[in-house]
Order: sequence, then structure tokens, then C-alpha cells
Amino acid sequence: MNQLFQFLLRQRIFLLFVALELVNLWGIFKYNDYQHTFYFNTTNRWAASFLAMGEEAKSYHQLREVNQDLAQENARLHAEIFKLTAQKQPESKIPYFISDGMLKRYQPIACKVIDQSTQMSQNYLTIDKGSRDGIAPGMAVISSTGVVGKVMSCTPDLSLIVSVLHTGNNVSAKIKSTGELGYIKWAGYQSEVADLQDVSKYKKVVKGDTIVTSDYNAVFPPNIPIGIVAKVGLEKDETFHDIKVMLLTHFSTLKYVYVIKNKLSAQQALLEQAKPKPE
Repeated sequence: MNQLFQFLLRQRIFLLFVALELVNLWGIFKYNDYQHTFYFNTTNRWAASFLAMGEEAKSYHQLREVNQDLAQENARLHAEIFKLTAQKQPESKIPYFISDGMLKRYQPIACKVIDQSTQMSQNYLTIDKGSRDGIAPGMAVISSTGVVGKVMSCTPDLSLIVSVLHTGNNVSAKIKSTGELGYIKWAGYQSEVADLQDVSKYKKVVKGDTIVTSDYNAVFPPNIPIGIVAKVGLEKDETFHDIKVMLLTHFSTLKYVYVIKNKLSAQQALLEQAKPKPE
């Protein structure tokens, strides 16, 4: 304490000068309209800038929670879409009544992508949910815009997804406007483009057609968007179309996905395994 008093005593002239300057500045800004207005406007502008910066920082840190809430809401919307799609009556004169089990067949589970690759010939994604959350190998994975892949393996808290961008993976598909069947297969380059294969050259395919998952897909629900036809040609053997599809899922910026739990998959597998073998 004595050292502090000694310091103040040694600096008393300088401190007095500073105090007088502050009083002088206060008097200038207090009793002069121009200086008072300038001071008021400047301090308000600075205060507003600091408040805006604080709000931006707060909003940035809340983005994770906002994105998670949006992903959960999208999962609920996907469930409603699946239900409405199932309720849609087929173009047939035969009356058709869908069971409650079929209406609630698909349950989306929102997940966050924590790792992925897009530049390899065999690409995978890792998501932040696993068997503890009801996820199992073989389940379909979609994004808010289209098909992503399917679950390959799980731990209690994580899952590995084999991407559409995998040369060993294919997706049963159809042309939305005509119902013509084929399958999507990635050629191993251009993460935005895949091939629609096994479509006969006698079937009409035009640039701009929408490609969706087929009704006979063992993994994906029907009518999930896959991509848009970007180019139509003929294969070298001239038996099938050479169709290039621009994928709707942007894998390089993928943050959230939806794992589709098929509640009837076990029943379907059991029935199909029990098929009698031809003699």
C-alpha cells in the first residue's frame, strides 16, 4: 500500500493534468451543442456496433441447435410424406384400401454427418447415431433433396453409410413420368453425375426427366428423388440408352441425413426367405 501511495505521489502532477483534461473534455461535450451531438451520435454508433457483433456471435453459436431442430422437423415431415404417398390411390378401377401398418411403415431418423469422402472410387459417410437409436445395417439413407446411400455397419452410437458414390453400389430406380425401370450406378468420377442403366433404347427418355426410386426397391421407399436426366445417348451395343443423371444430393456439403427405418422389413424378409424352391 505504501508503494502505491508513493507512486501516486511521484505522479501527482501528471495525474492532475489528466484529471483536468477529462474535466475540460466533459465541459466541452456537456455545454456545446455541436460537440454534445457528435459525442452522442458516435457513442451510440459504437454501442450499436458492439451489440450487433454480440448478437451475431450469439446467433452463430445457436446455429447448431437450430440445425438440429430443423433436422428433427424435416424427419417428421418426411414421415408425413411417406404416409401421404402410401395413401395415394393407384391408377386402377379396383378399390384399394391400405392397412395402418403400411401407412406407418417408414420412420425417418435425423442424423448428423460427422465424416465423409467424395473423391474416392468407394465413398462412405459416418453419422452420429447407431444401434442404440434403432439403426441397423441395410437401412436406407436420404437427404432433404434425394438419395444418399444405405447403412453398412453400426456401433451403439455411430453408423457407417455406403454412399451412392460407390462403384459397388446401385439403386433400383425408375423414370418418374413413364415408370420405366432401371438402376442408378456411379461410374467412379464426377460426384454430381451417375448413370441410369438397363433402360431399353425403345423407351422414351428425354433430358430433364426426373429419376426416383422404384416401387420394387428393397432398401428405399418408392419415389424418393435421385436426380435429373442431363444427357441421353445410346450404348455402344445400341441395346440400352446411355443416360447421365445429375444427382440431386450435394454430397460435398452434406450435413444432415435421414435414416429410414422400415418397420415391415423383418416380416418381408421372413416371407421372402420362405418362398418354395422350384422343383
